[in-house]
Amino acid sequence: MLHEFLDNFLHNLFKPLLLFFYAGFLIPLFKVKLEFPKAVYQGMTIYLLLAIGWHGGEELAGLEPAMLKQALGFMLIGCVTNTVIGFMAYGILRGVTKIRQVDAATVAGYYGSDSAGTFVTAMGVLTAAQIAYAPYMPVMLAVMEIPGCLVALYIVSQLRRKGMDGAGNMPLEPDYDPSVQRVLHAEEHGEHGHGETQVKVRREQLVGVGTTASGTSNGNHNSGDSKEAYMALEEEANIPPEEVAAAQSGSWLNRETLHEVFMNPGIFLLFAGIAIGFIGRVQGSKVTASDDPLFINLFHGILCIFLLEMGITACSKLRDLGAAGWQFVAFAIIAPNIFATTGILVAHGYSMFLGQPFEIGTYLLFAVLCGASSYIAVPAVQRLAIPEASPTLPLAASLGCTFSYNVTIGIPVYILIATAITRAMPVG
Repeated sequence: MLHEFLDNFLHNLFKPLLLFFYAGFLIPLFKVKLEFPKAVYQGMTIYLLLAIGWHGGEELAGLEPAMLKQALGFMLIGCVTNTVIGFMAYGILRGVTKIRQVDAATVAGYYGSDSAGTFVTAMGVLTAAQIAYAPYMPVMLAVMEIPGCLVALYIVSQLRRKGMDGAGNMPLEPDYDPSVQRVLHAEEHGEHGHGETQVKVRREQLVGVGTTASGTSNGNHNSGDSKEAYMALEEEANIPPEEVAAAQSGSWLNRETLHEVFMNPGIFLLFAGIAIGFIGRVQGSKVTASDDPLFINLFHGILCIFLLEMGITACSKLRDLGAAGWQFVAFAIIAPNIFATTGILVAHGYSMFLGQPFEIGTYLLFAVLCGASSYIAVPAVQRLAIPEASPTLPLAASLGCTFSYNVTIGIPVYILIATAITRAMPVG
């Protein structure tokens, strides 16, 4: 089995997918003056999400009733598993790191969600290695992205009830100031224009970021955080009034927040692709043939370029980890193994309950859905509903460490763990 792992590990490290990721990772290190166009990245993300959703919807429509029932059960189990993982992440972060509670809650939300980039990379590896997986797994990507958002919102709502100040500090934490208000009423600044008013509201939400730019004793803010936070303030100057009203609401689940959770662009595109593929397959024959030029043949090439950009982003985020301490870096590398193994054990338990063995590819995809960290859905929710949290710390862990680990080392490790478990406890 060790020989099999080493073979998978070495083959995975030198697949074109990962070579593109390495190339992107080296760009910031070598100070290559290459700026990846944002519009191109957004276009590739839209394409990949729609392609995954379309393929998953077509496969879902072709399932036998028994397999469809299995898929629905797996989706429910996946939601519960990622919810538990979110709370596990919060407990671990509170126990082993020195980051603020609000940042721990936000990071926990990232890890209670999943990663489209990690998922599509794992799918690419499985396809290249001709390892089978359940056809409904792409649907799991959309469903399992939601729990982390809800976990983060719930924990932060509890922190606010316990006296968190407007800068996100709790009692007994450095820089705690109960006089700092989280949100000012917009009408208090009625003499200003709409854009300026909203900037003032956002600035009041993040008050303390600028005042602690030199670094707090617990290492939660730095000059990078301050600069990026204030850049974000100016970019968000046109926030609609209804969002300000939602932020003022004491409820942790208001209409605007729920809309951001369930209708953020990533989840919407996935579900749209699933619906299109499902309806198209039900109404007639399968739309995407095995040699479809757009959604099949082009997929691998787009994924390679996507990983080039992800490598650039992952490397650029590494510098943001220094302020959080080595314990936080260790969490971002070790936690994916714990959560992915939890996912594999849960999937195998479900397989044993059904009395039907799963393909190794199914275990791997479920493992990365449990062990990966969000960088699309949860950041969007954080921007709207948790402005007190650090804007860079969660992304630094998610992209700088966890994503890099998962797509290089994690995938063969999870295949090894799944193989060992299924051999030690065979189903049926």
